[in-house]
Amino acid sequence: MRKLMDFLSGLVAGALVGGAIGLLLSPQPGSETQQGLRARVTEIIEEGKRAAAQRRAELEAELAEAKKYRAGS
Repeated sequence: MRKLMDFLSGLVAGALVGGAIGLLLSPQPGSETQQGLRARVTEIIEEGKRAAAQRRAELEAELAEAKKYRAGS
């Protein structure tokens, strides 16, 4: 378990360092980079909300089905 945590910590640290270097070496001005990042983050958040809503609907349907099954028993 410790090896897994070390690996994941290294992975996250590497991703952060790589992202920071990528931003620093970006050929775009800072304002354009910020605008692009904001747009991408907004897109990711909306995608997450859609996925969560879809999964919630699936789970609610499963719950309703389970309640029908249990009521019939």
